[in-house]
Amino acid sequence: GCDKFCTFCIIPYRRGRERSRPIEELVKEVEMLVKRGVKEVTLLGQNVDSYGHDLPGAPDLADLLTAVNGVKDIQRVRFLTSHPNDMSARIIEAVASLDKVCEYINLPVQAGDNDVLANMKRGYTREQYFDLVGRIRKAMPGVGLTTDIIVGFPGETAAQFEQTVDLVRRVRFDKVHIAMYSTRPGTYASRKLEDDVPQGEKKRRYQVLEDLQNKIAAKTNAALVGTAHQILIEGEKDGRWFGRTRSNRLVYLDSSIRDSTGSPRTASGFQYGQIADVTITGASPFSLTGEAKAKMALAIA
Repeated sequence: GCDKFCTFCIIPYRRGRERSRPIEELVKEVEMLVKRGVKEVTLLGQNVDSYGHDLPGAPDLADLLTAVNGVKDIQRVRFLTSHPNDMSARIIEAVASLDKVCEYINLPVQAGDNDVLANMKRGYTREQYFDLVGRIRKAMPGVGLTTDIIVGFPGETAAQFEQTVDLVRRVRFDKVHIAMYSTRPGTYASRKLEDDVPQGEKKRRYQVLEDLQNKIAAKTNAALVGTAHQILIEGEKDGRWFGRTRSNRLVYLDSSIRDSTGSPRTASGFQYGQIADVTITGASPFSLTGEAKAKMALAIA
């Protein structure tokens, strides 16, 4: 659930208020998954950063991350999704310092103009968002940072949209999930705000942001060529293994994923769930290409 009640969102009405599972219960579940061969888990919540406020003693997400980080044989820990208002200094420090917690944060901003943010009831300003991003990147220089943005929110002017463009240009996200506003019956926006931005203008704004983000991602990814990373191999596509770095960047391996018998492995022996050391050899706005340097046989269910 969620307690935020953003004006565009139906989640609090459909799923109710936030409810946290006890740390001990979650640790036991992770331990069970590890016994089944799982190497990576994601702690999932509509607003996971507010974890624990409803539990006895009010533990927070930093406490949960620390506990799961201590589970034997778990290799990677991720979490989704964050709200800027609840991304505390303790959470940032936990992600930066815990060895199994991946340096990746999805931090939805939704808009770059303060008046639009207020109409969305997001509870922060663009200046506060910039400050938060700065603190995150200071603690984790190589962090993967993604966001969500809505274009064409009721009342959003062309000038206000340009504030969003400016924010994306300045923050330089690794990925931006863009949505054109559409009315969700039952939300505050559907009852109180007129959907007054023409559909054609919404499409134009979507394209402007998408084109900008593709240019940013192409440049960011190109700068990674020649760098070394560990990827956890997740599957195969078009004859190549693929996996993700700790910062959640998608990497395709150069080599074929099937041997002469058709077995699902490369000539060099890769298998699902393996963690491999790779050097990045190529880049596009959407993914990277890598060459494996070493193989470690870590099976995953």
